[in-house]
Amino acid sequence: MKTFIALILLAVASAAPAADKPEPTYEPRYEPRYAPAPYKPAYKQPAYEEPPKYEYQYAVADHYSGADFNQNEARDGYATNGEYRVVLPDGRTQIVTYTVQDNESGYVADVKYEGEASYPEEKPSYKPAYKPAYEPAPAYEA
Repeated sequence: MKTFIALILLAVASAAPAADKPEPTYEPRYEPRYAPAPYKPAYKQPAYEEPPKYEYQYAVADHYSGADFNQNEARDGYATNGEYRVVLPDGRTQIVTYTVQDNESGYVADVKYEGEASYPEEKPSYKPAYKPAYEPAPAYEA
């Protein structure tokens, strides 16, 4: 019986929280090996002594596909002006004239159209491949 009481006292003593033990604290174990690098922009635009000057133009006229357009543009310093023309599917020509004078005004476009829009009736260029197996008999009146 003494053994039984000793076992009960031992179980109660081990189950009761110890007042002198501190509660465990959990801290992250991750320690960065390297400090993050300071931010540096990937590309720095070089300073030019003179602003750019250029002119270009191109044109495409493919009668097989129907593509017909052209463009020209000129730039002197920060002022840019140009024009492009596109033949639209309805037969009209769209003309866009644009300018850019400085960073504040931005892109200013003037859009015009030449010609009249035409929408021809679409006719299929194929014949049906199948023919009905029978034709209904004509109805006669007596």
